[in-house]
Amino acid sequence: MASIRDAQKQMTRRLFLDKGLELFEEKGFAATTVDDISAAVGTTRATFYSHFPSKAQLMRSLVERSNAMLTEADVPPLHSVVESGDRELIRVWLARKFDQWADIRPYVVAAHQAAASEPDIQAALDQWFDTAIDDMQAGLDSAGRFDPASRRVRCALAFGELEFFSRRWMRLGWTVDRDTSLDLMVENWCFLLAE
Repeated sequence: MASIRDAQKQMTRRLFLDKGLELFEEKGFAATTVDDISAAVGTTRATFYSHFPSKAQLMRSLVERSNAMLTEADVPPLHSVVESGDRELIRVWLARKFDQWADIRPYVVAAHQAAASEPDIQAALDQWFDTAIDDMQAGLDSAGRFDPASRRVRCALAFGELEFFSRRWMRLGWTVDRDTSLDLMVENWCFLLAE
């Protein structure tokens, strides 16, 4: 009996996440209420609060979900790609990120909307950014490339370029040619991380 109850609880939690994401995409984070999300799931505000202490905590769970979506596809992982310094591995890794943007767009847009009013969400985004830079720096440290004092800056510049470009794509789509963009980003990443 407990396993059925646990499965039902997990299913309800997933529904809150899915419906919350849909509503954030449709109405925006600020305009979506806990009552809206609860109604979309077909349950009550009390049930929502038994799963999430706040709308911001639901958003934090969505940030974690999107991060898992991004990193599960990373074979080899980012630190190994950077450590290798191999142009083709860098190209494959970046192309995979470009391809993932459509899937993570609703998560990222909602997270940045939430970050404007929820310091906890901004902290989660900052942590995600710093974790990626840490991984990249670990790759440079393992490879022993470049002056140690410049490694973190190099990684922040490379990852910052990807982050900025992804956010612009999420607002405007491909306003420039995808393949040309990929070629130039590979060049920049190789200059900063491999050469």
